[in-house]
Amino acid sequence: MNIIINCKHMELTPTIKDYTEEKIGKFEKYISNITEAIVTLSVEKYRHRAEVLLKVNGLMIQAESITAEMYSSIDEVVDKLERQIKKYKEKIASHRKGKTKSEPLPKAEKTTPLIIKKKAFDIKPMAIEEAAMQMDLLDKVFFVFTNASSGDINVLYKRKDGNFGLIEPVK
Repeated sequence: MNIIINCKHMELTPTIKDYTEEKIGKFEKYISNITEAIVTLSVEKYRHRAEVLLKVNGLMIQAESITAEMYSSIDEVVDKLERQIKKYKEKIASHRKGKTKSEPLPKAEKTTPLIIKKKAFDIKPMAIEEAAMQMDLLDKVFFVFTNASSGDINVLYKRKDGNFGLIEPVK
């Protein structure tokens, strides 16, 4: 696994680098096919942020933590990633057993938010269930993906009631 550590508004000390690599490196025993881990550490006033993005078999698992101390932020983000990886492995295991939970996804209207940040992802076409799993792994409330069955760009989002909504383009 290639671990890339980026720092914003702080200097990477050998102690923090070793601590981060040790903590992130232990994920290889849970999942053997992690290709890359991108760790971003930043300090804004009294807030210490640790953000980790793991790339696993074309999927991405992301978590972040903000505390008053960098080491506790790293510990907390590692705990979040452990929970997400366990959830991912349980979903993979249940999917293999044929116990998939597929609920009908209601259509919803799309709103236009103000764009304050841009990110580019190279993501393979996937099924709606796989997109829902990817959205959970990224710990986000929405996910844009290419639907494998239709080839269209779809948006999957988490509703306040805990269910999912799907936005599909009309042809």
